[in-house]
Amino acid sequence: MPSEIKRAETFVEKPRTLAALRADITAGTVTATDLAAGYYDRIAAVNPRLNVYLSLSKDRAMEQAARVDALAAKGDPLPPLAGIPVGIKDVLVMRGAPATAGSKILEGYRPPYDATAVARLEAAGAVLLGKLNCDEFAMGSSNENSAYGPVRNPVDTERVPGGSSGGSAAAVAANMAVATLGTDTGGSIRQPASFCGVVGVLPTYGRVSRYGLIAFASSLDRIGPFAGNVRDAATLLGVIAGHDPKDATSSPAPVTDYAAESDKPVERLRIGVPAEYFAEGLDSEVRAAIEEGIDSLKAAGCTVKPVSLPHTKYAIPTYYLVATAEASANLARFDGVRYGYRSPQSDTLSAMYRHSRDEGFGAEVKRRILLGTYALSAGYYDAYYLKAQQVRRLLAEEFLRAFAEVDAIVTPTSPVPAFKLGEKTGDPLSMYLADIYTVTASLAGICGVTVPCGATAAGLPVGMQVLAAHLHEGTAFRVARAVEAAQS
Repeated sequence: MPSEIKRAETFVEKPRTLAALRADITAGTVTATDLAAGYYDRIAAVNPRLNVYLSLSKDRAMEQAARVDALAAKGDPLPPLAGIPVGIKDVLVMRGAPATAGSKILEGYRPPYDATAVARLEAAGAVLLGKLNCDEFAMGSSNENSAYGPVRNPVDTERVPGGSSGGSAAAVAANMAVATLGTDTGGSIRQPASFCGVVGVLPTYGRVSRYGLIAFASSLDRIGPFAGNVRDAATLLGVIAGHDPKDATSSPAPVTDYAAESDKPVERLRIGVPAEYFAEGLDSEVRAAIEEGIDSLKAAGCTVKPVSLPHTKYAIPTYYLVATAEASANLARFDGVRYGYRSPQSDTLSAMYRHSRDEGFGAEVKRRILLGTYALSAGYYDAYYLKAQQVRRLLAEEFLRAFAEVDAIVTPTSPVPAFKLGEKTGDPLSMYLADIYTVTASLAGICGVTVPCGATAAGLPVGMQVLAAHLHEGTAFRVARAVEAAQS
């Protein structure tokens, strides 16, 4: 093995912070090229066991690493993510790389452009390692719905990593990337981050451009980062956030320095605790870990007070009406005509549509298309979809009232720790209920961070969800950083 790869491996053996790696590259202690090569060696060794990466972009990554090294050699100032190895969830497009969205129906599709979030990462110096496994079209809570096999949780390979961004969470937890991008529609960043023991960020809706995201539910989908610590996650969000004229829903609000915000003390912040998130169904060990986390916030000088979010009990049915209705409309474009999978049984136009969609989509995607189509159909629209949108509004108003009284709200991220592979696949409703604490923030459009907050007796990670008002990501990072500090 070449000596330079051995040297790079020492930087890959244990997770390191983004700032430490960037400082090493700046100082010449390691080159971006060596670091990327070391990560590719680790991926080659670990990926067969965890099934995290679906494809690698070695040529593009090494070219970017060489550009960073050239800047460092000249002594030029380095961009904020210079040489940092990053993985991308496979629902975000990268120029020339396969974009499967975890589905057979996009087999062979290689987009000719980059998603805005991907382009901003690379412009900031990040080295894009490859595309990460996920539930098909981001529909799932366990990463068992991928057409390319499930991802395994690095903490316990007999358990799920969470979904739908299971590959993104597992890549960080297994140190197969320093940071990753995922997407969150109803909990798909926060829940896998909790299950794998890493930090995951749900930005305010519109804070990060969705241009180049393969859509699931357009009024809910958001792109956010995973990282090994809060400050790194804040740095990543600062890079990808901001207005984008290519996305009509993109917010024009200026982007603050989230990393600097995360450094601020939490003394005198008001923290809300909703009783609705500590009711029946919450695992006792999860509850204990979250209560310890709340105690640590009190010790840091926060004021903790109860808040009420009574419409939480309607969140799951509301979400699974809104999200499936939008999925039904968005997935109509995958028809076997323009790109992706086309069934060989295509002797007539209707047969091509029918067989291509039946063979190309997995069971969970079909289930959601059917649910959404039913909810939007004549005679049922008012009773289901319209009613769900009305309840969604009530949920959003409840959060607005709560944030008039508190600066942040803390809850468990998931009612249970990571469950075993296959444990819930035969019971879709049980799987949907795994999102009970995350879909509320998705429906309301607010932001949040999940941060590791202890573990069960079996060593399974527990995550605390920190929610903040629209465009108050800095507050969420401050609170999450305090929880993180108490764990060290």
